[in-house]
Amino acid sequence: MRAFVITIQHNEKSVTAAKRCIESGKKFNQHIEMWKAQSPDTLDIHQWFSERSISNRYFHEEYSRLENCMAAFSSHYTLWQHCMNLNQPILILEHDAVFVDKLPVVTQGHIVNFGKPSYGDWQIPNFVGESKMFSKPYLPGAHAYKITPTAAEELIVRASVEAGPTDVYIHRERFPFVNEYYPWPIEVKETFTTIQRKMGCYAKHQYNNEYQII
Repeated sequence: MRAFVITIQHNEKSVTAAKRCIESGKKFNQHIEMWKAQSPDTLDIHQWFSERSISNRYFHEEYSRLENCMAAFSSHYTLWQHCMNLNQPILILEHDAVFVDKLPVVTQGHIVNFGKPSYGDWQIPNFVGESKMFSKPYLPGAHAYKITPTAAEELIVRASVEAGPTDVYIHRERFPFVNEYYPWPIEVKETFTTIQRKMGCYAKHQYNNEYQII
């Protein structure tokens, strides 16, 4: 399965983190390609949304910076489009994702979360393997998930009326085909954020006094 790590190519910290992600994948025979992120520094993100008839109403919240959160969503959106163009499942990674185990073979869900939750509380299952989404009602961070062309198309179609922060948008009640794998083979290693406000960082498991908001 082809894998892509979303990378803000003009941001040194993002590029460094993405390279670490790529190297961690090599340890488990997973080839990972960089994917150029959308950024409010280089794109009129409101125009981008408008051209696709996507509302930003659900992006207005206290935890994230509006344009940055919208840009992050649009980066995932472009990979959903790429998944459809390739007509094959792909693995979508964010730059702070790190492989800690080999990626398992999964066959059930059209979306499968492989990433260990990176913020807040979550549930741990009493089994090993793939099942319906269990850690949270939505992706526990959109840092590592498989998606099929069928799911990619549905996410794009529904984005016009229900788009929001990527992880919360991919909710099991909205998309009942979302599964999760345990134990998680991918974790987040983060020292900075390009999306959240300070208030949105307090629930992060790796937040500390040296954590940077850039």
